[in-house]
Amino acid sequence: MAHFSRDKQIISGLELPPLRSINDFILDSARFQIPSFNDFDKWGNRVFNNLLYYQTNYYFTAAIIFSFVGLMHPEKMLLGMLACCLILLFFAYISTEGRAVHNFKKQYPRAGTLIMLITGCFLIYTVGSLLVFLMGILLPFAVIFIHASLRLRSLKNKFINKMEGVSLKRSPMGYFLEHLENLSGTALCAQTFYIRKIE
Repeated sequence: MAHFSRDKQIISGLELPPLRSINDFILDSARFQIPSFNDFDKWGNRVFNNLLYYQTNYYFTAAIIFSFVGLMHPEKMLLGMLACCLILLFFAYISTEGRAVHNFKKQYPRAGTLIMLITGCFLIYTVGSLLVFLMGILLPFAVIFIHASLRLRSLKNKFINKMEGVSLKRSPMGYFLEHLENLSGTALCAQTFYIRKIE
């Protein structure tokens, strides 16, 4: 309960960084370079800092791409969203009520088989819509990761990053990356050390 209260206080205190100019984001002043795949620390540090610095731009980018995919296939997007929610609810129910489901299948084998057939037909019917919905979710992640990997940071960006370091740590992306570090152990320590050092 105390942990939930702490998370609630942190979330209520999150601040969204300013939207960076389109010129700085992708146009004239932006410089791009393929990262060195042999130096994962340098590559990860670039991605980490870009995710923090351009996070508001990334939110807008994700919303635009998701909306664009939805407008291209509105019916499939809605059906895929509904199907995804139903599948998640189904698996959540199975995981929490596994014994009850097993007893039901044992007592009513025909009904259990019929439910499985209906579920299979539903999945086959909605597989195209699920792919559209997943594309709307995964495509923004792919675009954001590619931009964060290729975007070189200028001296101005580095200076602003240092000046805004503490507020960036209290941003939604900073909160997410901190939790990601807690889940993954030391994977992000090299990158988060920079933020911790300026706190």
